[in-house]
Amino acid sequence: MKTILLTGFEPFGGEPLNPSWEAVRQLDGQRRGDHLIRAVQLSCAFGQALTELKTELARHQPVLVLAVGQAGGRSELSLERVAINLDDARISDNAGAQPIDSSIVAEGPAAYFTTLPIKAMVAALREAGLPAAVSHSAGTYVCNHLFYGLMHEIVQGELRCRGGFLHIPYLPEQAARQPAGTPSMGLPQIVQGVGIALDAALHHERDLVISGGTTH
Repeated sequence: MKTILLTGFEPFGGEPLNPSWEAVRQLDGQRRGDHLIRAVQLSCAFGQALTELKTELARHQPVLVLAVGQAGGRSELSLERVAINLDDARISDNAGAQPIDSSIVAEGPAAYFTTLPIKAMVAALREAGLPAAVSHSAGTYVCNHLFYGLMHEIVQGELRCRGGFLHIPYLPEQAARQPAGTPSMGLPQIVQGVGIALDAALHHERDLVISGGTTH
C-alpha cells in the first residue's frame, strides 16, 4: 500500500500535551483507500525535528506528508501555503535553543510553497462545517522550520511525494489556561478535520483556482 505520513509535535512551552500529536496519533494505522496512514511524533527542537523527519521519510517512503502543529491563538484549521528560510524564535525550543535571524538551510531558496491542494482542502473542511482557512504565514518557530525542511528534502531529494503543513488551534483544556477569549477546538473536530483534509488531498491532484488566504 502507499503510505501517508502524518507528523505531530511533542508538548512545548510548558504545556502538558500538544494537540497535534494527540490528533494524528488517532489516525495511525487507518486506511484511506489504498493508502495507509502512519503517524509519528517529532521533537519540538530546531534541527532535531528535521533529523527525525528525514529518518521517517526514508523508513516509510510516503507519497504524501502532512505535518501538523499547534498554533495557539488561531481559531481555525490553517493550511499553510509557504515556508520561509528563517528561524527567529520568540521562546527557546525543548533543547534550549533560540535561534534568531538564522537560515534553516544555508544557501537554500528564500521559500518553498506547499505541493498540497490547500484551497481544495479548506473548501472540503468548510463544507463539513469546520472552520478552516489558507494561511500565508507559518511563523518562524519550529513549525515553519519543519515545513521548510520537509519541502527542501522533497525538492532536493527528488522525492515522489507531496507535502505541506497544517496548523491547529488549542484544545479547550489548553485555552482554559490562557486569557479569556482564547479560541480553541475540540479534539474530535481536529481529528475529523485532519481526515477530511487528507481525503481532499488524495482526491485533488491540482488545486482549486479560487481566492483565499490570510497572514494571521
